Amino acid sequence: MASKSILKKFINLGPLILLYYLSISEIDSHFESYFEILSFNIQLIIIYFWVSKRPEVLGSGHIFLAGLLNDVVMGFPLGVSSLSYLVVSLVATYIKNMTVNTRITTDWFSFFIAIFFSNLVFFILLVNFSEIKIDLVEISYNTFFTLLFFPFFWFLFTYYNTILTSGKNA
Repeated sequence: MASKSILKKFINLGPLILLYYLSISEIDSHFESYFEILSFNIQLIIIYFWVSKRPEVLGSGHIFLAGLLNDVVMGFPLGVSSLSYLVVSLVATYIKNMTVNTRITTDWFSFFIAIFFSNLVFFILLVNFSEIKIDLVEISYNTFFTLLFFPFFWFLFTYYNTILTSGKNA
């Protein structure tokens, strides 16, 4: 009985573990080595989905820490990714509080707004506070493919969420 509850808690922490894993691994740059323009930010999708559906899974502290880890791994100034992740979290929280029932189309559109402001914050911080060269074409490809893959991950995470909440009265 105790092993089942430990396993259930571990499965509930799946999105958080995945966020931390993706923050310390450069998985999106691995795709760039195979396909020159294929780069997407799955961390933004994870943050947006789980904050809008089950905010208790990812807390703001975890999101901020994952951003700091990502900054260390990618070589960005500390806090740049954290602030862009928190912008996505803020938009997701706002959409969650303002809507009663969301669908893939409304989530996709509001995710576009979230990723736009997140990239804007990221761009402004890097331009003003670092000497890192920024290629707007790379950012636009990353944004395009992140938006393109959002429905796939939305359905995948929705299925995972129904498995998690099937035994609860949620």
